[in-house]
Amino acid sequence: MSSTPANNDDDDTPKDPLQEMLANLLGGQGMEGFDPAELAKAAGLPSDPNALAQMFSQVQAMMSGSSDTPVNWDLARDAARKAAAGDDPSVTPAQQKEVDEALRLAEMWLDPFTELAPTAIIGRAWSRAEWVEETLGTWQRLTEPVANSIAFAISKAMNEQLPEEMKSMVGGAASMMQNMGGALFGLQLGQAVGALAKEVVGSTDIGIPLADLQMALLPANVKAFGEGLEVPEQEIRLFLALREAAHARLFVQVPWLRGHLLGTIESYARGIHIDMSRIEDLAHNIDPANPESMQAALSEGVFMPARTPDQDAALAKLETALALVEGWVDELTFEAAANLPSAAAIRETIRRRRATGGPAEHAFGTLVGLELRPRRLREAAALWASLKEQHGIAGRDAIWAHPDLLPTSADLDDAAGFSARRTAEAASESDVDAALAKLLDGGFDDPEPEEDK
Repeated sequence: MSSTPANNDDDDTPKDPLQEMLANLLGGQGMEGFDPAELAKAAGLPSDPNALAQMFSQVQAMMSGSSDTPVNWDLARDAARKAAAGDDPSVTPAQQKEVDEALRLAEMWLDPFTELAPTAIIGRAWSRAEWVEETLGTWQRLTEPVANSIAFAISKAMNEQLPEEMKSMVGGAASMMQNMGGALFGLQLGQAVGALAKEVVGSTDIGIPLADLQMALLPANVKAFGEGLEVPEQEIRLFLALREAAHARLFVQVPWLRGHLLGTIESYARGIHIDMSRIEDLAHNIDPANPESMQAALSEGVFMPARTPDQDAALAKLETALALVEGWVDELTFEAAANLPSAAAIRETIRRRRATGGPAEHAFGTLVGLELRPRRLREAAALWASLKEQHGIAGRDAIWAHPDLLPTSADLDDAAGFSARRTAEAASESDVDAALAKLLDGGFDDPEPEEDK
């Protein structure tokens, strides 16, 4: 005996595609008799039939199963790979050789300009899809606190706003609604990461090591980076290889630095709370005539409320740390690239690129409420140059010995006075240590010697 179709041809009442899909899925009918293009229109998703069919099968399987986390990271990975696909040819042996040689040469050129030792890491050439695979684990770590909050909030709002007849069908299956919220966030995150894969040129292009103990360039993006610069591609590749190798040295030879950066980002992300009133309003007022509303809301970051004071402090700490990393790499790369005729022009292009961020970086920032841009790169580069002038290469690089030695945001305001302030602080601490030692020895109980009369 066949089931009654969800869409009765004799009924002229306009149907809500999202409600029809839910009725089909939760009623056990699957996607039979349902036009995927209508749901794509209702959800603001791409209208490619093959991509939609694959996505719907994934969503149906997801809803009928269970998940250990609120966000479907497999769906995020698939969305990222699809967004990165298109003009993404596999890396050729010739490109792998070019990247390997550029990174090896970069290591040699860096040696005279830093006390940090070479890494002995083998350089890689990645396609955009390979960059997605190698970095998605770090993206998951950085976004999971926000992703979980959004997934729970969306599922709660959707469950509350469902029509009564739909609630009776859903029953107590709250986990399925939660998985739907996780699917929405996973799709958006995957699309943002996939779009970012078209902009980055290496594994550390955004200032943090997305792939631990890796050193890589993306030949397709290196070529795209050089378009319009009128600089030989070999020269651009070598300059970018210098930056990648400098980042690698810093993160490998300063082992606490990666955890410091990622921990600061996680601390910021944990403080993000979702504006439930906005999600509830969206779920209540969603208009089938305006099908892009949910996706637009996610991509525009409308669920993110104002930052808390703790988040402001974490963000200031993160921006300073990112600026110090990028400033050190910028200064070291430019010194090592002195023999490249177009080094100054490439350096300025990268500085502007990092200061403003590309479209995908903005999309990621609005999605998770965080932009990974070194806003004070130029001030940080000036500080490192000043330290080298005053204390030499060894004195400059010694700052990375411990996180407590790192310059602060105030130090970036007055790079030239940084050393003098540190000397004064050290002298003050020495006085305190001497006084504490005297107190512990009972010296303060001794009478003061009388002055000669």
